[in-house]
Amino acid sequence: MKKLIVIFLFSFVVNMVWENAHSLLYANYMGGLITETILARAALWDAVIIALICLPFLYISTFKESSWLIIVFGVAVAIAIELYALNADRWAYNAYMPLIPIIKIGLTPTIQLGALGYLSFLFQKKLFDKLT
Repeated sequence: MKKLIVIFLFSFVVNMVWENAHSLLYANYMGGLITETILARAALWDAVIIALICLPFLYISTFKESSWLIIVFGVAVAIAIELYALNADRWAYNAYMPLIPIIKIGLTPTIQLGALGYLSFLFQKKLFDKLT
């Protein structure tokens, strides 16, 4: 459980930084301004999703040796979230958002969960390897 808490907390911190940095690539959130509260809520949900993605990689032996799959699962979840959110008008990109051809979703939100999920998992692993 301690490992999962570390992943969640580390993930929340790095997602706050990421959300603030790439918020400049969005036009709006649900038609309104993007506030720090909205960014904090997004980072919190990102951390929850990342913790859930990492869960089997902590406790199921067949997954432990394939932690790189966190990137794949994170990107897949992010694609689903982006497609839903854009179609539901939950948020909109501005002209500066780099788009992935064909699926036309933003590059930075697409790689966020995979990259930061894997980074969070590696951070936890390094931390607990040093402690044992």
